Order: sequence, then C-alpha cells, then structure tokens
Amino acid sequence: MASQDQARRAAETKGRTEEKANQMMGSVGDKAQAGKDKTADTAQAAKEKTASAAQAAKERTANTAQAAKDKTADTAQAAKEKTKSAAQTTKEKASDTAARTGEMAHEGKDKAAGILQDTGEKMKQMAQSTADAVKSTLGMAKNDEEEDSPAPFKTRGRDY
Repeated sequence: MASQDQARRAAETKGRTEEKANQMMGSVGDKAQAGKDKTADTAQAAKEKTASAAQAAKERTANTAQAAKDKTADTAQAAKEKTKSAAQTTKEKASDTAARTGEMAHEGKDKAAGILQDTGEKMKQMAQSTADAVKSTLGMAKNDEEEDSPAPFKTRGRDY
C-alpha cells in the first residue's frame, strides 16, 4: 500500500502541479492579453493624436493660404482703386489745363482782335489826316474842313 499511497500522492501532486501550471499559464495569458490591449490602446491613441495634429496642421495651412489669398486680393483691389484714382486725377488735370488753354487762346484772340482794330482805326485816322493835309495844301479842302484845320502861322503880321 505504501506504493499505492505514494502513487496516489504523486498523482495528486502531479494534478496540483498541472493545475497550478494551468493557472499560471492563464495568468500569464491574461497578462499578455492585457499588455496587448494596452499596447493597442496606446497605438490607437497615438494614431488619433497624429491624425488630429495632421488635421490641425492642414486647417492652419488652409487658413494661412486663405489669408494670403485674401491679402493679395485686397492689395490688388487697393492698387486698382489707387490707379483708377490717379487716372481720374490726371484726367481732371488735363481737362482743367485744356480749359485754361482754351480760355487763354480766346483771350489772346480777343486781345489780338482789339489790337488789330485799334491799329486799323489809327491807320484810317492817319490816312484821313494825310488826305486832309494834302487837300488843304492843294487848296482842295472843303469849307468845313478848313474850319477844322489849324490857322496858318502869323509872324509880325504876315501869314505863312
């Protein structure tokens, strides 16, 4: 019986050893699964964080690009308005200059016409005076013209 008792104890010990080994293996498997799950969770969090950072960078890039586009459009619009304003100012100055030039030309024309009129009148008067003097000298003057002409010089009672 001793050998049966030893065999039984050996079988019981073997059974307990196998059970403990199975428990340890289950515990190690559970720990391995927990480690695997934790690694997967960490990897998923890193993936989400990377995707979030990439999306934020994409949005910042898009916002920066849009801001640059808006600024370029604003600058172009300001340049367009400035050019339009400068063109309008130049047009107004040219119009004012043309109007002043026209006025000055008209004034010059009027002045020249006045000078020519005065010159013509003077020439006419000079010609008339010359004609009257010649008529008077030749004795062809009319009576009313003689009255208008100056009296001859008198020196010591003589007419010259």
